[in-house]
Amino acid sequence: MAERPAFYLPDFCRAQSVLAVILIAALTAILITLARHGISPVFWTVLARISLFLLWAALGTAAAWCAARGLLSGLDVLSGSALALALALTVTALVTEGAWWFAYYADRSVGVAGVGNGPDHLRLQLQNLAVCAIAAGIALRYFYVSHQWQVNVEAEAQSRVRALQARIRPHFLFNSMNTIASLTRSDPKMAEQAIADLSDLFRASLREHRERIPLAHEIEIARAYERVERLRLGERLQVDWQVDALPMDAKVPALILQPLLENAVYHGIEPLDKGGVIRVSGRTDGKNAILTIDNPVSPRVVGRRPGHRIGLDNVRQRLELMFHGEADVEVIEAPERFIVTLRFPAAGADA
Repeated sequence: MAERPAFYLPDFCRAQSVLAVILIAALTAILITLARHGISPVFWTVLARISLFLLWAALGTAAAWCAARGLLSGLDVLSGSALALALALTVTALVTEGAWWFAYYADRSVGVAGVGNGPDHLRLQLQNLAVCAIAAGIALRYFYVSHQWQVNVEAEAQSRVRALQARIRPHFLFNSMNTIASLTRSDPKMAEQAIADLSDLFRASLREHRERIPLAHEIEIARAYERVERLRLGERLQVDWQVDALPMDAKVPALILQPLLENAVYHGIEPLDKGGVIRVSGRTDGKNAILTIDNPVSPRVVGRRPGHRIGLDNVRQRLELMFHGEADVEVIEAPERFIVTLRFPAAGADA
């Protein structure tokens, strides 16, 4: 069953959202005070009063939206928006009523006659409710548009990742099957190992796009790919693994190393008559893990084979979807070397 998408409101139970609400309320109070009184002797007094009211109203609304998050997530956009707006209006009415009666009894305590219920009381309620309706409507519209934009961007990125993830170069599949077929008679055990490695590669390529795996598993997938290709290329393919310094328990997206190793074989080693050595090295740098794939290239074939950037784009999208700006992919194209460096949090990402 498809997972029901979350309601478009941000999570107002989070500290970051509460801080944003406080800052927006404070800035709004400053703008209202400046618009009404400018820089005058009563500026700070009026600013304190308006800030207090807006903070109570804004934080109360945020608390109501936080408490109703579970209920809102089960409603459609129209019903959820209506409920969110109703909650904001209710909180504003309550805060307005509390502020009115607080001022009334405060005036009475110092000997100033309060007006109690009357036209001014009703006018203040209607005025604040109108302002709340406009402000909440604009905020809800902004949250909805922002959420839809984020959903569309993520859906597009995920669809591209799925397509790239399921993609296996036909030449690799056909060559591997031919190699396995030739081994079934000459070396059945090696053919059995090759089938197992090829199965692992297919299983990894069909993983759910959001699945996170330990870095050790990702390296083993790349080693399985190396074993399959070594059956075909023999001594022309050498891979120097220097990855012991990497945090093997770090969680990473599946297939961030294998496509780069495949690029290194297809664009680097295979066109070279004598083959070459691919260096896969890793280390930690503070809170980040750094993984480098360095392969030789032949100047006469650089840029001539299509698809050189597909694997790189795939890996870059995977890291961006998982780490949201905390990871990057660096590419260095030297005359006879092609070097790709991945940098990502050593602790992985929260599930």
